[in-house]
Amino acid sequence: MFDWLTDPAGWAALVTLTAMEIVLGIDNVVFISVLVARLPEDQARKARAVGLLLALVFRILLLSLLTWIIGLTKPVFTLIGHGFSWRDLILLGGGAFLVAKATHEIHAGMEGEHDENAGAAPKAFVGAILQIALVDLVFSIDSIVTAIGMADNLAIMVAAVLLSMGVMYVASGPVAAFIAAHPTTKMLALSFLILIGASLCAEATGFHLPRGYIYAAMAFSGCVEAINITAGRKARQRRAAKRSQ
Repeated sequence: MFDWLTDPAGWAALVTLTAMEIVLGIDNVVFISVLVARLPEDQARKARAVGLLLALVFRILLLSLLTWIIGLTKPVFTLIGHGFSWRDLILLGGGAFLVAKATHEIHAGMEGEHDENAGAAPKAFVGAILQIALVDLVFSIDSIVTAIGMADNLAIMVAAVLLSMGVMYVASGPVAAFIAAHPTTKMLALSFLILIGASLCAEATGFHLPRGYIYAAMAFSGCVEAINITAGRKARQRRAAKRSQ
C-alpha cells in the first residue's frame, strides 16, 4: 500500500493530485468565507473548522467507496439526447443551489436584510453549517471523481486530500477576514459563486467548461479589485494627510 513512497512516479502523482485538489477546493473556500462573513468571529472560526472537517470526512468516506463513485458516472436516464448520471444530478442540484444562494446573498446585502436579522446568531450558525455541509458534499463528489481519474493508489489519494484540506484550512481564515474587511470583495466572491454554479450546471448537462478559463476570469477580476482597493486606500491616506496639515 505504501510502495509509492519509494517510487518517484508516486511522489509526482501526489504533488500533481494535491495541486489539483487545492485548485478544486478554491470554490469551497470562497463559499465558506462568504457564509461565515456575517457571523461573530468565534462562531466564524468554528464554522470554518467544522465545514472543512466535514469536507475532509466526506472525501475520505467517498474514497473508501471507489466502485460506487465510479458507478455514479454511468447514465441512469436520457433526456434531450444527454445521458444523466447520479454525478450529473448532484452537480446540477449543487450548481443550482450555489446560483440561488449567491443571488439571495447579493439581494440581502443590497437590501440590508442581514443587519435586521443580526440577533439570530445561533440560527445563522446552524444554517451556515448545514449549507457548508451540503456544498461540501457536492464539491467532494467532483473532487473524488477527479482524483480517481488522476491516480490509482488509494493511499496517494488520501494523502493528497489530507494535504489539500490542510492548505484550505490555513487559507480560509485570511480569505474570510479579507472578505469581511472589504465589502466589495464579498459581492465579487458572490459573483464567482454564480459563475461556478453555472459551470456546474453546464457540466451536468454535457457542456464542459475548462476550469482554467473560469479561474483565469476569477484571477483577472481579483487583480482589478486589488487595484481598486489599493487606490482607495491611498486616496484615503492622502485625504487624511491633508486634514492633519
